Amino acid sequence: MKYRKTLIAGIIISFGLLGTFASASHSWGPYHWARKSNPFTLKLGDNVNTAWDAYLGVASSDWSTSSVLDTTIVTGQAKGNCRPTKGRVEACNKAYGYNGWLGLAQIWVSGVHITQAVVKVNDTYHNLPPYNTPAWKQFVMCQEVGHTFGLDHQDEDFNNPNLGSCMDYTSDPSSNQHPNAHDYEQLEAIYAHLDSTTTIASITHKGNGADSDFVEASEWGKEVRKSSDGKTSLFTHDLGRGEKAVTFVIWANAEVHN
Repeated sequence: MKYRKTLIAGIIISFGLLGTFASASHSWGPYHWARKSNPFTLKLGDNVNTAWDAYLGVASSDWSTSSVLDTTIVTGQAKGNCRPTKGRVEACNKAYGYNGWLGLAQIWVSGVHITQAVVKVNDTYHNLPPYNTPAWKQFVMCQEVGHTFGLDHQDEDFNNPNLGSCMDYTSDPSSNQHPNAHDYEQLEAIYAHLDSTTTIASITHKGNGADSDFVEASEWGKEVRKSSDGKTSLFTHDLGRGEKAVTFVIWANAEVHN
């Protein structure tokens, strides 16, 4: 496994030397999981049903190809609409209703360190065309899991050619279901330094809003950025004392409704 990671790292370095786009940054900002060594292992809590298990499994395997992190799927601990658990990611699916979003990722941060995260996929839309296909489900799951590491989108224009990355907005996810070399390169940049502490272990202390569901847009806080279709793709909710919740969201097409 580590030999494969070394090989991938070499490919990524070569890609960075040959491709001009690889110099672009697509991180959320300074946000990252604190850890004392690389590669580190991040737990993905499986709260999804059997219809989503395979997609979560592929996403976990894909992202574990990174040279700086591994993911392991464990029994989910989320309650309610997908409440977070300190030190890990919880992944959930549910018919969250006709609220406009296909999927979202949320991270809770203290300073610049991610302390917990959730992935939510909305079956209300994924049970309807065009979003009820394997390509759409894998694309959404891969992207939302990627956000929980600190990755941003590579591109937010739905009309641009596909970049071959699940971190690229698209109207046709057929070739955007997995990470690409630039995603792995960006993870290496985010986790290039080590920390003196860790946030990837269970912590009993809960900060402000640390056990909130945050399902509705009215709960996501300040609108920070819009995508090319004019919809807000990034929100921040200030929880006080240097803590905040950050939400990335993929919206469904307005024509898909009840």
